[in-house]
Amino acid sequence: MAKAVGMGGVFFRAKDPAALATWYDTHLGINPAPTNMEMKPWTGTEGVTVFAPFKADTDYFPADKGFMLNFRVDDLTALTAQLRAAGIEVSHEMEEAGIGKFARIHDPEGNPVELWEPPVAD
Repeated sequence: MAKAVGMGGVFFRAKDPAALATWYDTHLGINPAPTNMEMKPWTGTEGVTVFAPFKADTDYFPADKGFMLNFRVDDLTALTAQLRAAGIEVSHEMEEAGIGKFARIHDPEGNPVELWEPPVAD
């Protein structure tokens, strides 16, 4: 059977797309979408990508938001320190045995962004 083999992109509306793309590049290292052949797209590392529809009444992320992004990160402790130093509020910090470490931020337009550091493989 033919199947999807990975995430090709995340597309969503923004009040100021250019400013938001710059914010994601500056704080999370996610290159803006290329607009010419010289620009390099963001390339993630191999690993799990979770595709998880939630119930409409979930309280896992704000009710007024239709989505929450989740990014795999390489060093959650260092990244949250960088984000705090840049004045970005970090919340929902937790660790789940066998699943990894998590933290939550919001982008400048209020979209929730979950950061996830998978557990180290034994």
